[in-house]
Amino acid sequence: MDLDYIKRTGIAAAFNGGRVLRSYVGKDPGVRKKGAIDLVTRADTDSEKVIIETILERFPGHAVLAEESGLRQANRETVQADSRQNGDGCRWIIDPLDGTTNFAHGLGIFSISIAFERDGEIMIGIVLNPISGELFSAVAGEGAFLNDRPISVSAETRLSDSLLATGFPYNLPEVMPELQARLKACMLRAQGIRRLGSAALDLCYLACGRFEGFWEQNLHPWDTAAGVCIAREAGAVVTDFSNRQFTIDKKEILATNSRIHSEMLDLITLKEA
Repeated sequence: MDLDYIKRTGIAAAFNGGRVLRSYVGKDPGVRKKGAIDLVTRADTDSEKVIIETILERFPGHAVLAEESGLRQANRETVQADSRQNGDGCRWIIDPLDGTTNFAHGLGIFSISIAFERDGEIMIGIVLNPISGELFSAVAGEGAFLNDRPISVSAETRLSDSLLATGFPYNLPEVMPELQARLKACMLRAQGIRRLGSAALDLCYLACGRFEGFWEQNLHPWDTAAGVCIAREAGAVVTDFSNRQFTIDKKEILATNSRIHSEMLDLITLKEA
């Protein structure tokens, strides 16, 4: 399987989706609500459409899991008719606009997140901020990159000198007590905490050393798949809140530069609260 060609396809799809998102900047994005505070816009759906079209034009035998349209199974006839597709076990995981609330309010902190999975393993991660032009990418075993420049996690060892990131789930009333306790515990120990509103970018900023740690709960595979691949290839440790290896079906994520991971686990499990 030509992972370089697959990566180039994912990057092309990300830039095509990015052009769609930029075309909506300064215009009415057609906001509607999926939940009380969970938004979707025409930009989300239009970006997703062009991303999927770009991918399936080259790999019609691959499955797709996308935030807005859900799961699209592989075209078995295509796979059987053309063995070059290597479609068995291949799936793309797509968030066409991670940070929709930011986008809807004209805040340029959002991204397109595209991951390629083979037999349950994330092989490629691509995250693009179409406003800043920052393109984060990784292929399993080949390291992580920001616009073709190799990146790695921070070497910071002191939690007191670490900048952390987090996010808030949409079911706030249900988790508010534990969320507040974790936030307080981390605020009292870290140098600072940021909440950007895009989990994919949080993970990429961890990968390039801007953050030392990131935690969140109630995320979905399209929120984390690409960013986790990039973070791990940059040297990050990524687990759930119980220090078990993170997989994209899990609802809790803790990612750090590895050096503060043990302390972060104590804080978010409230052992030091």
